[in-house]
Amino acid sequence: MKRDLICVGLITLDVVGRPITEIPANEGGRLIEQIACAPAGTAGGAACIAARLGVSTALAGAVGDDLTGRLVRFALEEGGVDTQLVQTLAGTPTSTTILPIDNEGRRPTLHAPGAGSIPPLTDALKEAAQNTKCLHYGAIGAPTFDGGAGAELLKLARENGALVVCDLIAPGPGARDELALILPHVDWFIPSADEARRITGEDDLAMAAKAFLAMGARNCVIKNGRAGAVMAAGELTGRLPAFSVKVADTTTCGDSFCAGFIAAHLKGWADLDALRFAAATAAHVAQGLATYGKLESFAATEAAMHVLPILEDA
Repeated sequence: MKRDLICVGLITLDVVGRPITEIPANEGGRLIEQIACAPAGTAGGAACIAARLGVSTALAGAVGDDLTGRLVRFALEEGGVDTQLVQTLAGTPTSTTILPIDNEGRRPTLHAPGAGSIPPLTDALKEAAQNTKCLHYGAIGAPTFDGGAGAELLKLARENGALVVCDLIAPGPGARDELALILPHVDWFIPSADEARRITGEDDLAMAAKAFLAMGARNCVIKNGRAGAVMAAGELTGRLPAFSVKVADTTTCGDSFCAGFIAAHLKGWADLDALRFAAATAAHVAQGLATYGKLESFAATEAAMHVLPILEDA
């Protein structure tokens, strides 16, 4: 039987604290309300959320041979993620991010690159890509995948019946060239508004979404925080509103949107309903700290879709 989902790409450990509005001078200190840590990244975070939503999920990427790497692997497995395709790279630290969250849920990022940035493309992953219902790709910018190898992996997955979803993080100067290679093999491209504007040069997100369709993506949904999402997906065009919640931390909201969409799509939901479920998933994550936030289950998220208020004027 085919597994439901493989998430491919960046794996990090996120260390999150809130509220942090300033760093004490010299060796000063202060008390804050919360500190949490969890696996994250375009692949790692999406895998954690998908597994919590009941999706049979495997993760492909890399951690280091350090204590942080062992912690990440343990947390992934405890969360129900299959880690057989996660490689341990000797002599390399695990990618780690410190996120000081302010009172509005915003988070500057302090990132130490490591093994997560250079996930190996193994024969085992190529074989697994031929036997999955969905492949979520978050490896743009990884030198081990860029330049054609990632595109070949996605092509292989699609030829064997997989739905291919793609997200990215902190796109570098080569991201547009890489997207030109991979988007023809992508069913749903789901970048953030900042990423879309940076890559296309279009301030109008509808135009940016159309630019990604022109590059080969079959559908594009651009995540835009409290302003919802902009769709260019067949007959689905315009804005998908966000849900109104008290935001604690926006970490992993983008990854959770992707995971929520995948989870609903794998259940056979219509595209618009799956996108609404994605927005509800992100809303649950935004209400708590770190990767999972206050996300409980697929059933709880589905129920929330019918009662959460909509942000109409964002």
